[in-house]
Amino acid sequence: MNELLNLFPKELRQAIAFTLEKKPEEIRCRIGHPVSVLIGGKGQQISTINITAEHLDYLFERATNVSAHTFMEEIQNGYLFTASGYRIGLCGTVYYHGQSIAGIRDFTSVNVRIPHALPGCADDIYPQLTQNHFRSTLIFSPPGYGKTTLLRELIRKLSYSGYRLSVADERGEIASTASRQAFFDLGPNTDVMTGGRKGESAMMLLRAMNPQILAFDEITDLGDLEAIRQAAGCGTSLLATAHAFDRSSLDRRAVYHELRKTGIFEKAVWIQMHNERRNYFVEDFGL
Repeated sequence: MNELLNLFPKELRQAIAFTLEKKPEEIRCRIGHPVSVLIGGKGQQISTINITAEHLDYLFERATNVSAHTFMEEIQNGYLFTASGYRIGLCGTVYYHGQSIAGIRDFTSVNVRIPHALPGCADDIYPQLTQNHFRSTLIFSPPGYGKTTLLRELIRKLSYSGYRLSVADERGEIASTASRQAFFDLGPNTDVMTGGRKGESAMMLLRAMNPQILAFDEITDLGDLEAIRQAAGCGTSLLATAHAFDRSSLDRRAVYHELRKTGIFEKAVWIQMHNERRNYFVEDFGL
């Protein structure tokens, strides 16, 4: 956590440090407002100091080691990663090079996401997903409910159970790999491809690593479907996450409607929050 605290100016560190034992998922800094954290899916302010532009510039310089140009590809996509796996979302003024986004400047807010491992969180649902053999599974929840945390734990349990997994870790959030070492334990039978687009990485992993299960985070658009179809056509099972607030929202998004029609994913796991406690529910997925 020292790296996390050192991202922030000294006058903000004490308030942030006091919250760390509660395992916050996010720390948000918006100009003109105090620091807020997300704990158990609920936001709360933790400081009386209003964030300034200088605070955000300090955070950005510490996160990039005053070498922003080495992070330009990430910044073009609205975020950057630190060496210990913290993803920092950036919001400000977008600027273009020709027709393409070149980056973001004049930051007005940042969101530092803090990944966690929760060993044991998947114990209750694991038997339902692996009866006879693992069945392709899609994890659903609203943002901030812990989809990636559950995904990470299922990868770890499947790997230690002897399944051969490949992970297309597009944004580096699942394994948090730095200097060739994964910050999180994904098990002894897991191979991780970091940084590439999901579809392209999935194809490379299928060709090179021969996985029994292919895992990735956040199916977001129809472009991901081709990789999913090809993986399923190779006999590979799938484990992934997707945003959905409730079951009725599925058919309102074309990508999830198409996914259900393919029949590739057999199981869905829904994450619900009650009194800051996450509950997991398994059901059949398909039309």
